[in-house]
Amino acid sequence: MKQRVRVVGIIENGPEVLIMKKSQGRVDSASRWELPTGKIKFGEQPEEAIERTIEEYLGIELTKRMELKDVVTFLAQNPAQGTSQLSNLYIVYSVVLNEGTKIVPKDRYTAYKYIKPDEVGNYALDEASAIVLGMEGRINPKAHYKEVANSATVYVDGSSRGNPGPSGIGYYIVGEDGQVLATGGEFIGFATSRVAEYYALKEGCKRAIELGLRTVRFVSDNLMLVNQMNGVYKIKNNDIRPIYDDIQDMLECFEACAFMHVAREQNVQADAQANMAIDNQFLE
Repeated sequence: MKQRVRVVGIIENGPEVLIMKKSQGRVDSASRWELPTGKIKFGEQPEEAIERTIEEYLGIELTKRMELKDVVTFLAQNPAQGTSQLSNLYIVYSVVLNEGTKIVPKDRYTAYKYIKPDEVGNYALDEASAIVLGMEGRINPKAHYKEVANSATVYVDGSSRGNPGPSGIGYYIVGEDGQVLATGGEFIGFATSRVAEYYALKEGCKRAIELGLRTVRFVSDNLMLVNQMNGVYKIKNNDIRPIYDDIQDMLECFEACAFMHVAREQNVQADAQANMAIDNQFLE
């Protein structure tokens, strides 16, 4: 599977975040917006790539600080090869500009705008930028579901009290229109946190299949699980290998899927279901 690696900058102005309007490819193609994004050239370090991207495409010299925020991985359809999937790895930086810096869009971009979270739905964002903004909690959820892709979102979470200890799993499934399709949890006995996370994903897959969903984005606050499902890391633990294999079989039922990492506070519904399942097990 081919992999696309990019650097992405999050540039803030108070509660607003900078997005750039992409130069159109074909004349008949729709205008798209994205976070400042660039490739990593041969021999470059990621931090060098984001600095060059800011200078080349925004027309400014980066003299303020930048900080590594996260690494986002997901699968998407590869338009150059029909239905085959492309692995995407986006290295996300927080970039701070000097006060009063004037942006002059060049080459890749034709315009820029600072937007608030509730304005996201007014712009046709590319999928990677929407995923990054969703992970950072800077996107209106319903706008995100409508604009990012025609897919449902399955939030999953596993909880273990003691690691290993009493464990529960939870899922929270939302349709592309933002409507809740299903939610639930289950006590799975005594287990480690990593086993609970994988059982939660397995149950989320099962429920998505039962609902007849064909295109699905799976969301977890466990970065290791997301990276393993995206092929960034290999599975080395024998306790999760059988669950992982079961999940891989289930994924064949979907036309397309992606795995997304979010901050814990962006996964509260699934977490609540997992902990409720544990609590209910020990009620008298």
